[in-house]
Amino acid sequence: MTIRILPAVGDPDAARTLSGLAAQLPDAEPATPVADSTALLDTLAHLAAESVDELPEVVLVHERIAPVPALDLIRDLVLRFPAVGVVLVTADSSPALLTAAMDCGARGIVTYPLAYDALAERVQAAAGWATGMRRHLGTGAVELYGSGGGAPAAGSGQVVAVTGAKGGVGTTLTAVQLALAAQASGRSAALLDLDLQSGDVASYLDVQFRRSVADLAAISDLTPRVVQDAVYAHETGIGLLLAPADGERGEEITERVARQTVNALRGRYDVVIVDCGTYVTTAGAAVVEMADQAVLLLTPDVVAVRAAKRMVRLWDRLQIRKAEETVTVVNRHARGTEIQPSLVARVTGTRAARTTVPDVPKELHTAVDAGRLHDLDAKSTVKQALWGLAGELGVVEPAAEGGRKGGRGLRRATKSDRGAVTLEFAGMFPLLLAVLGILWQCTLYGYSYSLAGNAADEAARAAAAAVVSGDAGACDSAAKEHLPGAWQDAGVSCAAEGDVMKARVDIKVPVFFPGVTTGWEVHAEAGAAVEGEDAP
Repeated sequence: MTIRILPAVGDPDAARTLSGLAAQLPDAEPATPVADSTALLDTLAHLAAESVDELPEVVLVHERIAPVPALDLIRDLVLRFPAVGVVLVTADSSPALLTAAMDCGARGIVTYPLAYDALAERVQAAAGWATGMRRHLGTGAVELYGSGGGAPAAGSGQVVAVTGAKGGVGTTLTAVQLALAAQASGRSAALLDLDLQSGDVASYLDVQFRRSVADLAAISDLTPRVVQDAVYAHETGIGLLLAPADGERGEEITERVARQTVNALRGRYDVVIVDCGTYVTTAGAAVVEMADQAVLLLTPDVVAVRAAKRMVRLWDRLQIRKAEETVTVVNRHARGTEIQPSLVARVTGTRAARTTVPDVPKELHTAVDAGRLHDLDAKSTVKQALWGLAGELGVVEPAAEGGRKGGRGLRRATKSDRGAVTLEFAGMFPLLLAVLGILWQCTLYGYSYSLAGNAADEAARAAAAAVVSGDAGACDSAAKEHLPGAWQDAGVSCAAEGDVMKARVDIKVPVFFPGVTTGWEVHAEAGAAVEGEDAP
């Protein structure tokens, strides 16, 4: 069996040494090393999107990998790609590190100086475990990794990071509504407020809770149970992990705390929405880097677009996230504005969401002022747009086998709205039919009058010319020649008045359909000078 090995080493010298030794292993096929954690996750996600069989059996993680610490990276790899064996390469051989690596999910440790036998033993053990895991998962591996590169693994919830390009663009509003949409669709949802200095999730959802994410900062090993103790169960079913009430405590939330907290939440919830605020912190940057989806909110004005461009460039310089992997959403959008989503995408290099949020602030005033954003009217165009965005991001998409329940949940959430619209349309339908009928009848009336006028003109000219020839039927023939078949029962008469031949045409107006007539009539008269020697 060929063992595919993917080294993740930031140091070029260490990468050459590790790749050279890995190439000597029996049946080993080492790939080109990746230089950082972002490239590693991107590579594995791309391979998983093509096929689970394309994933390497073993990933070698060097202790000096960046920007994500090695142990945090291993924990993330195990959660997202559980059928890949991860081996830590380190110079630290202490029992404490061995225990920590095992707790994170590593299948073994190789210490410096590198030895062929030790590396071969650990790689073969990890490859054997990965092969057994894939055989055990069988066809379910496709569902395990999902169809997209960013899809979360089974038992690992989808993480969506919501960030604002600048203050006041609607970041918290969007995060709250995405979580509500996910919960309504039947998926368990958690909302983490990492706007550490000015988090407003508690105010928007009418929550008074003493615990916050700052209470987790002093705990060295954040297990899912410990994190869950700090989560507030909201009446909507959403799990809330709030920002600290005292803004200065936000400094206690480090990158480690953020990563372990999000990993613990994604292990318990199907969807984890993180409000990262509008300022880049180490905690927020870590979440943006590890999130399955990164949403950047902005408003359609030049200042916000420039702020979004600065934010995207900052993420790229810090190797947090590439521009093309970021979804920009335009809030307070209007059709008449010059800044459209397509322009935002070109300026920032991001992928603009198809969904835009309309500028209707009056819909939000009551719910926001009362702190009951979850009671926002279902007919609100803002709510409908944000829930549509949730569908576009895949937050409310049902899972492969059991997701029908989620789809039914979302349909139940909007069933009453659709029923109300149907009833309103049914009530208006007779009125619409009546208006259309009146308009159509007016059209028939005008058309009949036009036909009568044209027929009278032709009859008068024909009768005037027939004075010389003596054709008594020329008047009637000329008129009816210019009338459609349904109007052939028109009355036609011609009479000379001095040197002018007068013609009169009387047409019955159809009722809805040509040929169906009542007592309505239109009359048209026309005259023509009599021609010839015998003119009176």
